[in-house]
Amino acid sequence: MNSSEYIEVTIRIEPFTEEAAEIVEAELCDLPYDSFVIEDPVLKAYIQKEDYDARALKVILSGLPFRTSFSANLVPFQNWNRQWENEFEPIIVGRDVTVKAWHHTREDLVLAYAAMGKPLGKTRFTIKIDPQMAFGTGHHQTTYMMMESMMEMEDRIRGHVVMDMGCGTGVLGILAAKLHAAHVYGIDIDAVAAQSAFDNAHGNRVSKHFETYYGDASLLQMGKYDVLLANIHRNIIVMDLRTYVRSLRPGGTLLCSGFYEADISAIRAEAQAHGLRFHSQRTRDTWACLRFEKP
Repeated sequence: MNSSEYIEVTIRIEPFTEEAAEIVEAELCDLPYDSFVIEDPVLKAYIQKEDYDARALKVILSGLPFRTSFSANLVPFQNWNRQWENEFEPIIVGRDVTVKAWHHTREDLVLAYAAMGKPLGKTRFTIKIDPQMAFGTGHHQTTYMMMESMMEMEDRIRGHVVMDMGCGTGVLGILAAKLHAAHVYGIDIDAVAAQSAFDNAHGNRVSKHFETYYGDASLLQMGKYDVLLANIHRNIIVMDLRTYVRSLRPGGTLLCSGFYEADISAIRAEAQAHGLRFHSQRTRDTWACLRFEKP
């Protein structure tokens, strides 16, 4: 979010489930909502005041397979990016990767390591980002698992072309570039995210190998990729899987997260229906990460 006036839309879902909330969030992607917060039994969605359209919202909600109702309130002015930055905590993946904000101090890292029961240490790679609201889902668990998996497939990334689909602030694409990918592309449906990823790539000195674009999965047709990374919502993954598969080269890898363990069977079924071969999975705090290969 930027510093404009915002409308907070509170959507009550009956019966409430995390999956239902994510379905609503995915359906609202065509409207310019900036961020979402799930708080049982509601989903809170935020949109700039001038972009709020109650009619469009009603049309989308009326087509859902469960009951919804909503209310809208003007949110008092505040510096949303500053609040988001203050809430962002470092992500540390073993001895491999540290992701931290530019404002993080040594003490912040000490606390992050202490939470893992370890003294402060060094990792192979350090990624510094400006953690704007464009960070995407923001789930540390899914970002952690994606990076953990990428380190295990370092040889599949080195010298190959990588696509970071739904790149957010570009963390995964930056790691791919640091792992010496031949070239990395990032796409995000949020223009702020695409710009943020570009800026972060520049700040991490990998911008020569990392291009970012504003748009959806239809942009994948601009090339072919050896590795496709997708840390986004389950419904978007399922909807775009056919496009992902077409954009992968034979022998290519799809690595995806951003969904729960309960979603594994649905995503595996969809991936295999489009010719992908299941390779492996990992879970962390009810979140899941899946790896597929294209024969």
